[in-house]
Amino acid sequence: MNVAIDLADLVAIGLFIYGLHELNSPATARRGNRFAMIGMLIALVGVVLGTKGAGWPAVALGVAIGAAVGIYAAVRVKMTAMPQMVALYNGAGGGAAALVSTVEFFVARAAGSLDAVVAVSLTLSAIIGAISLAGSIVAFLKLQEVMTGRPITYPGQQVVNALVLLGIVGLAIWLVGSLGMLPVWAFVALLAGALILGVLFVLPIGGADMPVVISLLNSFTGVAVAITGFEIGSTLLIICGALVGASGTILTVAMSRAMNRPLRNVLFGAFGAAGGTEVASATGAPQQIRSTAPDDVGVMLAYASKVIFVPGYGMAVAQAQHSVKALADQLEKHGVKVLYAIHPV
Repeated sequence: MNVAIDLADLVAIGLFIYGLHELNSPATARRGNRFAMIGMLIALVGVVLGTKGAGWPAVALGVAIGAAVGIYAAVRVKMTAMPQMVALYNGAGGGAAALVSTVEFFVARAAGSLDAVVAVSLTLSAIIGAISLAGSIVAFLKLQEVMTGRPITYPGQQVVNALVLLGIVGLAIWLVGSLGMLPVWAFVALLAGALILGVLFVLPIGGADMPVVISLLNSFTGVAVAITGFEIGSTLLIICGALVGASGTILTVAMSRAMNRPLRNVLFGAFGAAGGTEVASATGAPQQIRSTAPDDVGVMLAYASKVIFVPGYGMAVAQAQHSVKALADQLEKHGVKVLYAIHPV
């Protein structure tokens, strides 16, 4: 049975890698998604079959509930709400990693000992998973407009962030140094601090910049899952988490560059906080945006020889694609050449 499960994990990993590769191009993305789905199904079957003792019904029930929620969301959630759904799924992954670490902590306390490698893995996955969970929830609330999408800042924000981070680092050192034998309240404080840091990390970020933040949090979740694999000895989790972490990091950097935003601003919570009207030109020098009125735009478009539309997330949320198409048709009737500039990200 163990050989069959290892073989299933190997096949699932291969399908994940191939599916990720096929996402390279819109022409092959659908096929890549299908292969990744098959890989996940094989991985889940392997997990259920590999569960020893009387615990497999609970694992099977969890898989069934997760599948039902996923199918319901895929059918009912609109395409314009995909970022919110991705944020929730990402938070669920981070929360799962933190929960596994919590279970391992209490198992270690009951056993009275903990391996040093597992202690480090437990600590890191708990912190990173909790940060991803809390940050993803805030990102969802901002995108869903449950809370304001504007950056939320307050005096001494960076000082508060630094103090929370120092507290987390101190508790983490204590946890690793004691090989998991620290008091329960200290571990709870560690998780609480990580959750608070996740909230503080996303609060100062504007809703328009949320896709980049979700991508970054996705990489956090991947790292947390990979580290969790070291805790429980799962090669499947290690490799899959590494794939998610690496791809999420690459996407975050690519999106930041495309939006002309330094990644360090994301990491230090200053992303989207500035509300000024200065933008960087192709030469890198800041320039002022010239405001205009709808009537003036209409006159300029009527006399233009070529018009380029740059559709983005804002157009999707406003569901303005029909209006844009109608405007393009009117321009083409007047002999204006209409083009569309769609960013590859």
